[in-house]
Amino acid sequence: MLKVGGENVAAAEIESFLARHDAVKMAQVVGVPDTRLGEVAAAFIELMPGASVEGQELMDFCKGEIASFKVPRYVRFVTEWPMSTSKIQKFKLKDQLTRELEAAS
Repeated sequence: MLKVGGENVAAAEIESFLARHDAVKMAQVVGVPDTRLGEVAAAFIELMPGASVEGQELMDFCKGEIASFKVPRYVRFVTEWPMSTSKIQKFKLKDQLTRELEAAS
């Protein structure tokens, strides 16, 4: 569960919506820190084989279809997921993007 500007947001809801895009094989959503809203959604996307899409196109795909505070503010593409023995380690995705954003500011 993400907390975006005081609103509870289910990551699974955003993930299932993103998965409706033809180019998306799998989507994982995490919350990353934001100075104004506390945290915002960030999507990690694995594309279908041979598919191509830009991050902005996926954000535009969400706009007008889901609430604006649920639209991912960041999109990153992955080819491999950080895994435990049986599931994706979302905390590693969050840590990776948080470090990237801190380094850029």
